[in-house]
Amino acid sequence: MSLWVTWGVMRRSLHLVQHCTSRVIVSGKNSCSSIQLLADSTRQIRPRRVTSLTSSVRFHSRHYTLGPEKVVSTSVTGSLVLDENQHPSGQRQRRFPFSELLQQCGSPSDVLDLSQQFAPNPGQISNYLTRMWTVIKKMSDEKRRCELQLMFEHPAFDQLLQNAMTLLGSMQNENLAYSLLAMVNLGVPQRSRVVQLYLRACQEKLNDFDEKSLSILASCLEKMESTPNVDALKHGFRLVVEQHLPRIKNVLTLQTMMRALGKDIPHDLQQKLERKALSMTEQFTLPNTQYMISTMAKMGFYSKPLLDICSRRITENLHGVPFSKLTAVLLSCRELHYRNVNLLTGISDYVASTLDIWSQKEIVLMLCMFERLAFSPTALLAEFAQRVVANPDALTLKDLLCVLKVYSSLNYCPQHDREPFLQSLSKTLDFYLPRMCSYDLLKACYCLCLLGHFPSAPLEKLLQSTTLEDLSSRESKHLRKQERMFQTVHLCLHLDRPVLPQPLSVPATMLGEATSSSTRPVSQHLSQLLQRVLSTQADVEIQEMAVVEDFYFIDGVISKPGENQTSSEETQTHRMAVLCPAPSAFCFGTSEPRGPLAVKLRHLKILGYIPNVITERELKSEEKAGKTISI
Repeated sequence: MSLWVTWGVMRRSLHLVQHCTSRVIVSGKNSCSSIQLLADSTRQIRPRRVTSLTSSVRFHSRHYTLGPEKVVSTSVTGSLVLDENQHPSGQRQRRFPFSELLQQCGSPSDVLDLSQQFAPNPGQISNYLTRMWTVIKKMSDEKRRCELQLMFEHPAFDQLLQNAMTLLGSMQNENLAYSLLAMVNLGVPQRSRVVQLYLRACQEKLNDFDEKSLSILASCLEKMESTPNVDALKHGFRLVVEQHLPRIKNVLTLQTMMRALGKDIPHDLQQKLERKALSMTEQFTLPNTQYMISTMAKMGFYSKPLLDICSRRITENLHGVPFSKLTAVLLSCRELHYRNVNLLTGISDYVASTLDIWSQKEIVLMLCMFERLAFSPTALLAEFAQRVVANPDALTLKDLLCVLKVYSSLNYCPQHDREPFLQSLSKTLDFYLPRMCSYDLLKACYCLCLLGHFPSAPLEKLLQSTTLEDLSSRESKHLRKQERMFQTVHLCLHLDRPVLPQPLSVPATMLGEATSSSTRPVSQHLSQLLQRVLSTQADVEIQEMAVVEDFYFIDGVISKPGENQTSSEETQTHRMAVLCPAPSAFCFGTSEPRGPLAVKLRHLKILGYIPNVITERELKSEEKAGKTISI
């Protein structure tokens, strides 16, 4: 090896090599070296084809022997132009091919050490950068930070980026795209000269990019912040993708391009993408269907036919979908405001039937995802309630708060184990009381009140002066939500009249202002229905937009005097509270009220009203059929 190095030094010392004299200075956050950033971030840099230079530059390189770990330092004149096919004897080198040596590198520093042994050609620049990212992305976060720091401090990193700029004009399109993607992934500052040069080169060669090169570029653009060169490249990319769309044959390539296009793309391009994706659905693998839903969420692109196809494919193959993908699908559905009953029911039933294979953290996260979709996974809620009753101590404080929110929001309690379940939650809450912050305590008490359960210890601590003072000092952005929760707790203590060791009440200072009677107008369809009732039943009285207990809004109250049972009894008045809640007040796909509506109905019954809940859809159908409400 030493003989080969000596011979290589002698050969290089006899020739002046064409090289750029400028040296890249690397500058990055949390790095000791620095990549020179653009002086003007709005300046667009046009890459120049490297011309012949006759000046000589001295570099310091380190060569590792293939035997024991022995370092030979040499100082040479000119750049390293030793090719893997070059050998002192003029024959092909037969020790280790470059690709094998590169695959043996286990860290970015190893790759940089190797780069000092071979003067890279345009294709090897891409190989070096890509290998560095390949090995580093598999590391833990802490190790990745250390390796990136070592990479930026490595003396060969400057030279590698200098070579990347020098050989830019000779690169093939695919290598150009791969190099740019690797530099962005490695954290090379996006406004640095080298990255901006590559962006500009991609602009100039964009029309010649094939499907694979476009896909690689799409992955890169998805991760880049807005700069003039990035924005210009994205605009050109959009035009080229539209031209290439009919020729795209790979589903993943299509999805990658869709993600790079992002939001706010023209409607006609959205339709073209939808038609292209629908034409390729027969090629969709199970991962393709999951990725398509998340891609559409990232784009803000809603296509019900495409979503339905993906949902059906996932529902039919749930056993092959990992947990992380299931949660990603649910999150994407929420972002798209897309709810498919079959998909949601299938996922919830599958998780419920395989409950033992999931950790408690996974189940709680899954329940939270369903709650955000306003979907009640009945089977899963019932199964998990049994687990809580069997082992309430397994709930962490975070788990407990999530469980309380989910069950109260969806207004679900197991029919046969209601009391054991609520007592288990109360017992766990009592355990965490000393370490809970005031706001978490308020949320926990609010959720239990929605469920009609009133443990004394949490309520007493909530209504202590120190807790109330702490809540009064919170930021104003939480004030209205906090007041609404206190108003609900106050009404539950006042109307449900729970049996407590000592009477409790919420101070008026925590309740805020009373609800205005003009909170929202009554639905036009409901108003017409109430007028029809008044015209057909002469002995009734109708009041629209009523407010009860300064809190509950009622769309309409229909009052009718009852018949005397005896001459000595007072006339009883029957009052019907007609409510027309928003669709979000119900669990999706059902007529089951969610927590706030459920406690409202409970309190209206206590106040002597007969609640009559009617949806906007039912109003329209009844109006069309000419039906009325009878009391």
